[in-house]
Amino acid sequence: MYIAAAILSVALALVSLAAGAPKALLKGDVATGLQTHMGLSAGLVRFVGLAEVAATIGLVVGLFWRPLGIAAAIGFALMMIGAAWFHHKAGDYANPETRGNAMAPFALLALAVAAAITLALAS
Repeated sequence: MYIAAAILSVALALVSLAAGAPKALLKGDVATGLQTHMGLSAGLVRFVGLAEVAATIGLVVGLFWRPLGIAAAIGFALMMIGAAWFHHKAGDYANPETRGNAMAPFALLALAVAAAITLALAS
């Protein structure tokens, strides 16, 4: 079970870092899109990015201290629920042009839940 937990945690950590770093630095299309399309402030975009980077650190350290990894995976899952809500508020699920990108939080939510469960079972 530990191998599955490690694979899921590392995969989620890589995705979290790739998603969070540009937001934390306010660089790239995603950070700009969150500000223009979603109407989020630069401070909130940076906060979300820093939370995603923190999740990365928690997931990696959580491979050695599992309570931190479980907490990081749960925290990331909660962020994805929030992301899905913001996509819903922006009308992204009704628009065929934005629906594809708006589905990403659901896939990442499933990955985060799987990581949390396997980390808990590996304890």
